[in-house]
Amino acid sequence: MKVEKTVAFYTLGCKLNYTETSTLARDFVDAGYRQVAFEQTPDVYVINTCSVTDSANKKCRNIVNRAKRNSPDAFIAVTGCYAQLKPNEIADMPGVDLVLGASEKYNMLDRVREKELGSVQKVYACEIDHINEFKPSYSHGDRTRSFLKVQDGCDYSCTFCTIPLARGKSRSHGIAQTVEAAKQVARRGVKEVVLSGVNIGDFGKQNGENFLDLIRELDKIDRIDRFRISSIEPNLLSNEIIEFVADSRRFMPHFHIPLQSGSNRILKLMRRRYLRELYQERVDTIKALMPECAIGVDVIVGFPGESDECFLETYDFLNELDISYLHVFTYSERENTPAASMASSVRLNVRKERSKMLHILSDKKRRAFYRQFDGEQAEVLFESKNDSNTINGFTKNYIKVTTKYDEGLENSIVAIRLCDVNPNGLMTIKRIKPALARNTQHLEHST
Repeated sequence: MKVEKTVAFYTLGCKLNYTETSTLARDFVDAGYRQVAFEQTPDVYVINTCSVTDSANKKCRNIVNRAKRNSPDAFIAVTGCYAQLKPNEIADMPGVDLVLGASEKYNMLDRVREKELGSVQKVYACEIDHINEFKPSYSHGDRTRSFLKVQDGCDYSCTFCTIPLARGKSRSHGIAQTVEAAKQVARRGVKEVVLSGVNIGDFGKQNGENFLDLIRELDKIDRIDRFRISSIEPNLLSNEIIEFVADSRRFMPHFHIPLQSGSNRILKLMRRRYLRELYQERVDTIKALMPECAIGVDVIVGFPGESDECFLETYDFLNELDISYLHVFTYSERENTPAASMASSVRLNVRKERSKMLHILSDKKRRAFYRQFDGEQAEVLFESKNDSNTINGFTKNYIKVTTKYDEGLENSIVAIRLCDVNPNGLMTIKRIKPALARNTQHLEHST
């Protein structure tokens, strides 16, 4: 009797990594493996790594150690950005059997089989400049939303970033192929698709297409109720894209726009392709067309040369901006980046204090944004049931709500009335009314 092999996956880092892990998982399942939880004792572990911060690299080592403790005889394979940048360092970790760089990621199943059959090669990597293939991927099964990779790599040269070194040049498929991938997701019953990539505003540049034309075509797919744009550079977020989203049937009023610093001096040191004035214009344009729109912001604290004055410029700029929340990153030195050798390094305790200040500001911004809609009706796409017998979901403009779980709420779009922000920063629901949107549940409920 043939023994069924098992595999477990662990993903570190960005949503793009999650789409790629999901695609790898489907490859293994299609080949006859059974996917199990990380905490079980699988035959194979696949760890997809990140390299954005120093802590991400440390987490990789910790996950390898956890895997070895959970299943001492398991085969451990590592891929992802850290594996591209430091393949030999990972290969030297006790317990690691296989390391795949960026060009070999999607050959994972074949390389695992070769290794199990006696192949002596442990590391598969190449120079990042040699990578020019685009592999589409999407997540499915973990939550209601699916993350669809539409672009990979980056041609920018920000002084703090290792992503171009780990993922290579900007590349994507054409519009027709990307639309077909979205239709595959739609056939799985997914109601919301998040467009993901490293620099998605650069979509199509190598073949004369562009991101605006892509979203125009995606908007025509009837079987997907919602699209979101995961993150887009402010210099690539044109007025035409903003206007399209404002008028769209399916693209949600929600943008995530990296800022990184509110100081023009620091933006220049970072080699960003805009100044704060352009960023302000983008926010003003969005809010003029979509006052209800959620706007998320990436910001880095503690970049070399960030004086107290520069940080206060950033804080004050963000405090005055009509935005909804922040993703705060504490700068960490990365090998082979220009910023790592810059003078005027910011002390670690100062970086942590500034990060804390911006996290507090983010919480204030989010609560203030939520409270604007207190008492209003909205449509929520509910996700999966929580352990506490509750269920969370998101409105079109990315307000996260929570309510008591009821059968049939999962993956349903429901008309609700927003009530108040609870101590956990989620919005509660006063009552659920019969939904107005198509493909919705009809419920009456109070909390």
